[in-house]
Amino acid sequence: MTASHRIVPIHSEEDILPAWRGTPVGDLIRYHNLGASPKGYNSAELLIGMCMDNRKRLNIPDNFAFILRSGGANLRRVEFKVSYAIAVGGVKAVTLIGHDDCGMVGLPARREDFIRGLAGRAGWTTAAAAEHFDAHMAEFEIGNSADFVLQEAERLGKRYPGIPVAPLYYSVSDGMLHHVVRV
Repeated sequence: MTASHRIVPIHSEEDILPAWRGTPVGDLIRYHNLGASPKGYNSAELLIGMCMDNRKRLNIPDNFAFILRSGGANLRRVEFKVSYAIAVGGVKAVTLIGHDDCGMVGLPARREDFIRGLAGRAGWTTAAAAEHFDAHMAEFEIGNSADFVLQEAERLGKRYPGIPVAPLYYSVSDGMLHHVVRV
């Protein structure tokens, strides 16, 4: 099976895709990957949707972006917050950042760990934890994380046609952002 995406490294200004140059997405990449000097912001220009994984940290200036963290960068259940950031917060662009080694990939294989964890740490019964996992797993399983952010960016782009939505990928091993492009 051929992947529907390609992950493209960003090591220089020239590596930033033309669609994102001169936009808040390009600024994010310049700040995070290229160490650009931050300018001052009075309000957020970008909404960043990224995974709740604790291994990811972005190098961005204060007031530059709203950040929504959700497992797998899955914003489907927080779309009202996306709308609010656009309508009231005035953001000019959205980016979704997936990453390697994401816990929302392959959730069925984590079923027993999930059940044991809720039962052992949260005081749930094994039956209640199993029911909870089974009721919600399909909603939160994202499959391939790069494919997911690409598809989710396309979905949000259709939902908010006046707002550019960029899919990006964070490498946990080197801490760098990469483009995700459809092939």
